[in-house]
Amino acid sequence: MSIKTATLNGVATIEIARPEKKNALTVAMYQAMADALNAAQADPAVRAVLITGQPGIFTSGNDIEDFMSRPPGQGSNAAESPVFQFMRALVGIDKPVVAAVTGAAIGIGTTMLLHCDLVYVSDEARLAMPFVSLGLVPEFASSLVVPRLLGNVKAAEKLLLGDPFSPEDAVEARIANAVLPAGEVVNHARRIAERFNSLPPGAVRETKKLLRRTSSDEVLKTIAIEGELFSARLRSPEAMEAFQAFFQKRKPDFSKFS
Repeated sequence: MSIKTATLNGVATIEIARPEKKNALTVAMYQAMADALNAAQADPAVRAVLITGQPGIFTSGNDIEDFMSRPPGQGSNAAESPVFQFMRALVGIDKPVVAAVTGAAIGIGTTMLLHCDLVYVSDEARLAMPFVSLGLVPEFASSLVVPRLLGNVKAAEKLLLGDPFSPEDAVEARIANAVLPAGEVVNHARRIAERFNSLPPGAVRETKKLLRRTSSDEVLKTIAIEGELFSARLRSPEAMEAFQAFFQKRKPDFSKFS
């Protein structure tokens, strides 16, 4: 499964634990994370959620081989796929979500941070959203949220060119709260999550809802629009060339496309 979950001292931890594959996410892992978020939402003992990875790697994004063998469908089928269940669960949870970015965060490894409440990044972290280079389009409402955070021209660098972020870039872009030494980031994030044990949970939930009230409907609509395009692009000749190049360990050749 490669997703570890535990609840301790009011914090439900979701740990991405597949370091031998750079924490690449499979369909089963998305389902496990969606289930863990829904369980945390339903558990009155949980005051906050902590999402973390392994030393040196948060997640490298989708496991391409798994994703190609079991891609999300289109229309209503896509809405019920594990990846979209995970997206809805993260957007919909009304308890605080704290992320400890332990290293590289690629693709959805970066876009999921846009929907966490507090984000702490390791000084070893590198973030990137290289969707276009794979023949795909942005996902998880990043085409909506990233321009709002960075402005259009900086968003184009990150989403059209796929330029990576440094940890400091992530803080400047308002995607993360702070950069911490690699050995401290998880413990710091856990201490932050545990602070919610001493705060009134109802006030926390209602405040989170207020913070997101103007964007939540737009986010869900954008996820659906992006999802339709993403699913279609997965089957495109450009994406096939990108994936074949990935497996063959060569540079993709997009010169034949117009």
